[in-house]
Amino acid sequence: MERKHGFSTRAIHGARTPPVEQETPSVPIYQTATFRFETSQDFAETIGFRRPGFTYTRGYGNPTLQAFESLMAGLEGTESAFSFASGMAAIHTVLTTTAAAGDRVVASNELYGGTYSLFTKVLPRYGIEVSFVSPHDPDAVAEALPGAKLFYVETIANPNVTVADLEALGALCRAAGVPAAVDNTFASPYLCDPARFGFDYVIHSATKYIGGHSDLIGGVVSGSEERVAELRSTVIETGGTMAPLEAWLSMRGLATLSLRMDRHSANARRLAEFLDGHSKVEQVHYPGLPSHPQHDVAKRELRGFGGMLAFDVAGGVDAGSRTCDSLKLAWVGGSLGGTLTLVAHAASTTHRQMDPEARRAAGIGDGLIRLSVGLEDPEDLIEDFAQALEKA
Repeated sequence: MERKHGFSTRAIHGARTPPVEQETPSVPIYQTATFRFETSQDFAETIGFRRPGFTYTRGYGNPTLQAFESLMAGLEGTESAFSFASGMAAIHTVLTTTAAAGDRVVASNELYGGTYSLFTKVLPRYGIEVSFVSPHDPDAVAEALPGAKLFYVETIANPNVTVADLEALGALCRAAGVPAAVDNTFASPYLCDPARFGFDYVIHSATKYIGGHSDLIGGVVSGSEERVAELRSTVIETGGTMAPLEAWLSMRGLATLSLRMDRHSANARRLAEFLDGHSKVEQVHYPGLPSHPQHDVAKRELRGFGGMLAFDVAGGVDAGSRTCDSLKLAWVGGSLGGTLTLVAHAASTTHRQMDPEARRAAGIGDGLIRLSVGLEDPEDLIEDFAQALEKA
């Protein structure tokens, strides 16, 4: 008679996934680090990518991650995509995959503070030089590109919400034979798909509009099969892989992205128009306003003007801080793209890594407030900002 396994063995080995032939509205969460193989040969062939399958969630794939990546590639119009632990992990991997010691990268001078810090403090340690140019000066971009390993820009810049002419920039990069990467986070894949303008790497912090509920940290890069395979090779050795739950939450967010972005955009437009006419506001930065310097570019490039705006309060830093601190509905906090309206004083928080000269070059005033407009009723947001500005 065969001996019955002990309790601990049965508790570990007794669970079996039942066969399910019915479809469900959401992809299962494969919350696992490893996978079983019948033979060592099967394992060797799968981990060497000579046969389909999964071996280890860190870089080698996972069914939930693969479902999210396939969805993102389809939405961005690319051959493939790869998910990351964060948007910064995605950016770091693109840079360290395309450039090495002795190489040079050309980047927009209008960047998220964390990206700027990566480019100016981390990459130089490894011998990678970064040249900064205005993305709105095509002559300067064209002059800087020859010999570069990568060009990097943001579709809608963080935090001053300028809009890059991706069509023109993509053409310059192709003419120079330089791969192009774009952070599409502020726009989301619903408002813009930069691959159609010739961009090789389309980067998102999935934490923001893709997730949409401020409850996950993740990143994703879309591109050709060849370029994504190169990113995967880097990640296998460096880590930085998205977790299965984050991939599932990202897919949940993508299902409502178009609805949310339409509401974000409509709310931001209403709030921008209100702020633009307020006596205590010096300037409003929102591409949906005809006064915005890239309004025509935004109309041509985007399917909507987005939920991000920035504004300068008369009175500088102190008045800006009082405005933020007096808000009742809107939160003072980091991140963006969620259901809640969030504000941040850029110079002291999101762009604290930039010195005053760099901030001025990027068009970031000392009192500039970055505003991620949420999904609240627009009348309530206008009322909240009206009472806060009275205290500025």
